[in-house]
Amino acid sequence: MLNRIWISFFIIAFFSSCYQWIFLGNDQIFEQVINAIFSMSKTTVDIAIGFIGILSFWLGMMKIAERAGIVDKIAQFISPLFTRLMPEVPASHPAIGSMTMNLSANFLGLDNAATPLGLKAMQDLQTLNPNKESASNAQIMFLVLNTSSITLFPIAVFIFRAQQGAVNPTDVFVPILLATFASTLAGLFAVAFVQKINLLNRFVLIYLLTAMAAIVSLVVYFAGLSAEVLSQQSSLFGNLLIFLTLLIFIVTAVYRKVNVYDSFIEGAKQGFETSIKLIPYLLAMLCAIGVFRASGALDVLVEGIRYIVLSLGIDARFVDGLPTAFMKPLSGSGARAMMIETMNTHGADSFAGRIASIVQGSTETTFYVLAVYFGSVGIRHTRHAVTCGLIADLAGICAAIGVCYWFFG
Repeated sequence: MLNRIWISFFIIAFFSSCYQWIFLGNDQIFEQVINAIFSMSKTTVDIAIGFIGILSFWLGMMKIAERAGIVDKIAQFISPLFTRLMPEVPASHPAIGSMTMNLSANFLGLDNAATPLGLKAMQDLQTLNPNKESASNAQIMFLVLNTSSITLFPIAVFIFRAQQGAVNPTDVFVPILLATFASTLAGLFAVAFVQKINLLNRFVLIYLLTAMAAIVSLVVYFAGLSAEVLSQQSSLFGNLLIFLTLLIFIVTAVYRKVNVYDSFIEGAKQGFETSIKLIPYLLAMLCAIGVFRASGALDVLVEGIRYIVLSLGIDARFVDGLPTAFMKPLSGSGARAMMIETMNTHGADSFAGRIASIVQGSTETTFYVLAVYFGSVGIRHTRHAVTCGLIADLAGICAAIGVCYWFFG
């Protein structure tokens, strides 16, 4: 999928450039395209240098949380919910532990730990699957929750916003939280409707109502604030929560006699390795998207959507942030690069830049996760997994646009 997207960007950019050169007389178009490649290559290096430090720090702190048993505690808290949402999975089955650990890791932003745990969970669920080539109900529920699961700390989004000059990189914290919650609820309801799961079960209701109460409390608190104060309060709330969480990690680790410093160093090393591995992917997608925009192809797409939106009498400021939304279900690195390109073009604190940031943090990459997780166990028939996953994506994108108008409109 990623290979096709990358090639398509260059092919479309070539034909768009030829059209401008031949029919519009733009003799500078190819120079603009080449300059875009040089510019995006430099941007990649600038971003990567700052990304290495903060990602290494964050993964160092996450390693402390792992060693302190905090991830295990979150997993124990979530576990009873799975036994109700996936009745065909026995309560004592290893899949329950793998799934709860995976979603707990996602919740804390532990992407490196989440992927292997997710693959293990899918393999455990496959042992209960009577039709090995077709996704079971439990596997579909797990995958949709995985692609739409709430991430409390979208650190990568904050890093990239800081790199692009955002005044308060964390001012999108609460909007992302609201958007990803909408995505998770939509995915859960979609799968429950198809699989006829009873969400009125007492245990399920306790979890759902508790989560909804927390979100409603946030909404009620922020409802009476002006747009400027909303932005400031979102940043304050995000920064305070992140700092308190880091403090809890350290205090808990000290209480449980964990070697905090060595744990941090081990995690930081993983962060450094992850950052280095990310650079080639970021370079590839940023250059492809830069060429795509410089050729005029992206402008044609965006302006076409803007025309339709304006003809319907709707405010069209959100349109410039939509390319990230289009890319998100297809490619994580592509969506990340599109978000950076949007902020680079319009500004990190522009309306488009903020929408792109909120969209990036609201959902996972549906088709990538589906391909990797189902492919790892040989599943060929995904049944309603794609539809429910895309419903969650759409809900997250719509919520991202809505909360961006609310907080920054």
